[in-house]
Amino acid sequence: MIYNVYFFVADGGSIGVNYGRIADNLPSAVKVVQLLKSQGLSRVKVFDADPSVLRSLAGSGIKVTVDLPNEMLSSAAKKPSFAAAWVQRNVAAYHPATEIEAIAVGNEVFVDTHNTTKFLIQAMRNIHQALVKSNLHSAIKVSSPIALSALQNSYPSSAGSFRQELVEPVFRPMLEFLRETGSYLMVNAYPFFAYEANSDVISLDYALFRENPGNVDAGNGLRYFSLFDAQIDAVFAAMSALKFDDIEMVVSETGWPSKGDGTEIGASVANAAAYNGNLVRRILTGGGTPLRPKADLTVYLFALFNEDDKNGPTSERNYGLFYPNEEKVYDIPFTSEGLKKYKDKRAPATGGGHVTAPPVTGGGVSRSTTRNTWCVASGEAGEEKLQAALDFACGEGGADCRQIQPGAACFKPNTVEAHASFAFNSYYQRNERAGGSCYFGGAAYVVAQPPSAYSRLIHPLSRYLFVCCGKC
Repeated sequence: MIYNVYFFVADGGSIGVNYGRIADNLPSAVKVVQLLKSQGLSRVKVFDADPSVLRSLAGSGIKVTVDLPNEMLSSAAKKPSFAAAWVQRNVAAYHPATEIEAIAVGNEVFVDTHNTTKFLIQAMRNIHQALVKSNLHSAIKVSSPIALSALQNSYPSSAGSFRQELVEPVFRPMLEFLRETGSYLMVNAYPFFAYEANSDVISLDYALFRENPGNVDAGNGLRYFSLFDAQIDAVFAAMSALKFDDIEMVVSETGWPSKGDGTEIGASVANAAAYNGNLVRRILTGGGTPLRPKADLTVYLFALFNEDDKNGPTSERNYGLFYPNEEKVYDIPFTSEGLKKYKDKRAPATGGGHVTAPPVTGGGVSRSTTRNTWCVASGEAGEEKLQAALDFACGEGGADCRQIQPGAACFKPNTVEAHASFAFNSYYQRNERAGGSCYFGGAAYVVAQPPSAYSRLIHPLSRYLFVCCGKC
């Protein structure tokens, strides 16, 4: 086989950022646009339609999602004229110079204490009709971000279902609307909340996209290596249960706080950097979820800045990627180019001044066992993805692939999966089993037993791996 050399981060998803402004010390909108461009961030989501922000984004090439606030849902639902005027004033007046690509109608409406759920669907329809009248409906999509609390069941992922009282009045008509208009479901997903509440059973490695043995979903047999993927697939499963397998998804919010109160387990700079940095790698290297392997995701990180006027626990004011003075809270890349130099730096996870060690339970690999881990190819990834990852590992990745060249000891079996397993493990060991060095766009996974321990029922290449592992 011939191994081409290129960096394996092509054809992935897209990274955007949420630009909240509940603070009294943020830079001007003009400076914010300059910051976004300097970081290579090509998508931004705002929580209103502020004129100064939209004007500043004009001509920037940055795609924008604006928001119709929850408090306007009633008016937008009851009065088509209100929806039309809102679209004219906040969208049509700026597009296309400002590349508005979507309107979020409300935000997490189901948990809004003002009982706005009953207005949501009609508000979405009226906003869409206003776009039709302005001939903008092809360029601008309409959706509404939901929180995971809209799910009745989320574990295991295969059992994902929407809350029963929301199915007929809200979700079925919403999904029908999204299908009719070619739009997508917006989902706010925060693995931090699940980890914080269940740190005794959820591995920190599993929550932070680090190497771990994974968890098998008993309902469909799929293996999950991150809490994020499990959460997203619970929503996909809920849509599938209603026969809406064709609806795409955008993760409209996700993030991890860099600081928290003493009771907010896992909130730390190190964990925030690991979660967001590894998430960027996960998204930009391509590949969907175990349930939707071809569904590359667009993900909006929360949030651009720490916002000092937000209420609630300390974490609420510390989700930012940047301080108000535009300095990074921690250094992570946002682009494929930046990923070339990125490494997840393991550090003690602190939350409010105490150390949180990653639990061994819940599918994680404890720090005491990470020295005894190996990287193997996933046959489920398919030959095309395995070949692309193999090319990178043996090329720019620097894996020692001499043993899988024609005539060498580990050339046979001459299959992509066998050679990929050899190359992936070589790359993984050479990088000292660093976080993210056994991902390859979802084409590989870590095992906590040596390949010699695998029977053919567990891994069909067990004999090959047993013979060749020592040469990796």
